[in-house]
Amino acid sequence: MATIVDGTAGVTFPAGGVGNPAGAVVGTTDTQTLTNKTLTTPVIASITNTGTLTLPTLTGTVGLATRTVQVFTSGSGTYTTPTGCKAISIRCVGGGGGGAGAGTGTPTGGGSGGSTTFSTLTAAFGTGGAVTGSGGAGGSGTNGDLNVQGGYGGPGGGGATQNAGGGGSSPLGCGGGVAATGGYNGTTAAGYGAGGGGASSPASGSGGGGGAGGYVEKLISSPSATYSYAIGAAGAAGTGVTAGTAGTGGVIIVTESY
Repeated sequence: MATIVDGTAGVTFPAGGVGNPAGAVVGTTDTQTLTNKTLTTPVIASITNTGTLTLPTLTGTVGLATRTVQVFTSGSGTYTTPTGCKAISIRCVGGGGGGAGAGTGTPTGGGSGGSTTFSTLTAAFGTGGAVTGSGGAGGSGTNGDLNVQGGYGGPGGGGATQNAGGGGSSPLGCGGGVAATGGYNGTTAAGYGAGGGGASSPASGSGGGGGAGGYVEKLISSPSATYSYAIGAAGAAGTGVTAGTAGTGGVIIVTESY
């Protein structure tokens, strides 16, 4: 039998329940503010918040993403995935090649850089620039979600009035600039995986610039506990009466998501 309550005298709840509430009775369609309530597995379509909304950071069913970053610029070893890490994003650049030297006598070409590897990912090295010849080739990238070839070094020339070749650029590094004719050392590369600039000479040909290292980018979900890695070294500068400049070394950047 239904009980209809009318008036404003209030309601007395029967024995055996929680007793008479101290506050207002909650209606299913009323606009009310609830405090000190515990909701067990609620279904909430949306939240409109005008104050501070506090959510758990690492535990519970709702959390905010946390990220850390590790950067490796030399050597080789074993990368260990941090505890609680759900995914890692890898960016690799190979070592850039050196720019060639110039001048009378026996100038030398720039040295090639070294390849950067992370597990099966490879960012190949850029090659060195040639004496009075071509610029170095850019390295390739393999096995990534994104693979980008490094920029080629600019060519040198056989005549005394020709500029030297500039170094190739990578996605994370800027190649050495062009050395003007007349006997100048190569200009310096910057960043990671960039090619060094070639040198010019007032009496003979100019050197080619070094090629840049390749670039690889990869997202790994559910990462393994460990991965092997190696950083590609910078290619050496070519020598001569005027010297080229070295390339810049490779890098691995690991972004860790929790």
